[in-house]
Amino acid sequence: MFTIDAHLDLSMNALEWNRDLTQPVTGINAREKGMTDKPDRGKATVSLPALRAGNIGLVVATQIARYVAPDNSLPGWHSPAQAWAQTQGQLAWYKAMEDAGEMVQITDLDSLEKHLDDWHWGGDKLPIGYILSLEGADSMVDLGYLEKAYAYGLRALGPAHYGPGRYAQGTDATGFMGRRGQDLLKEMERLNIILDATHLCDDSFWEAMDHFEGAVWASHNNCRALVDHNRQFSDEQLKELIARDAVIGGALDAWMMVPGWVRGESTPEGMGCNLEKMIDHLDHICQLAGNADHIGIGSDLDGAFGKEQCPYDLETIADLTSVPDLLRKRGYKESEVEKVMHGNWLRFLRNVWG
Repeated sequence: MFTIDAHLDLSMNALEWNRDLTQPVTGINAREKGMTDKPDRGKATVSLPALRAGNIGLVVATQIARYVAPDNSLPGWHSPAQAWAQTQGQLAWYKAMEDAGEMVQITDLDSLEKHLDDWHWGGDKLPIGYILSLEGADSMVDLGYLEKAYAYGLRALGPAHYGPGRYAQGTDATGFMGRRGQDLLKEMERLNIILDATHLCDDSFWEAMDHFEGAVWASHNNCRALVDHNRQFSDEQLKELIARDAVIGGALDAWMMVPGWVRGESTPEGMGCNLEKMIDHLDHICQLAGNADHIGIGSDLDGAFGKEQCPYDLETIADLTSVPDLLRKRGYKESEVEKVMHGNWLRFLRNVWG
């Protein structure tokens, strides 16, 4: 079944992890044998061939570069200009993939429908379609940079990532967006850039909902009712997103899927973390909504973790092909399965761009 994954950090893997994503996952992992600089070395699950093998023909692909103040212990850049430069290197990689015929950028309804038509008819080594998203707005040196980013294809933006940000506060932080963040939201609304609510702390989330009238999604978020952490959305937040016709993508980072995960100690097998756990989170959202119109996949696979911290029944991202059967076993109708795998994201995009 044609599948959309609404969150993949492809350029981060290419440039910061130095992975050649045109290679099979086995080749990437073999190249990393013996490397210890990152905990997920040799445990990658994502590559462009693996996406094709799973019929994952459209993804939301990120740029990401955090600014950190002198008192911020998180990894990141020491000025917004440096963060901007990092995102431009990431953009250059996407453009190189386009030149090589590996990927194609999707920016509007016409390019979306053409891409879907190409995948419907099939062919050899079809390019992976990507919608460009910025995870954390720190690299926007000032608001004028947002229009520059829109011009090169940026279509979605999450104002914060982990910790405090220049425009909003993110995971494990507290506090509001303030005037600078509100002005960012206003400019996003003018440009019709999708607001990705993922990673916003509770204060900033509710402020964003109060000040943004444009389209909202949550590309990769699970449920606080099942895993009690501020990274997840509460039922009240999920209901707000549902009321705004948002789609929420189920994430496959194990610590977000099962309670009690201890980084560096827990294992997917030991915690019983399999793909069924993602279905638990998706199903919880369906119970709140009363339908299956607001769920999809936003795997976040290889988002600075690999096989050591994702479902044990997933070897590569191509194994998302098992999700439809898991949904059917839960009683989801075929039309609802199609909504989860691609239909809800497509409905959302057609509404935004139509």
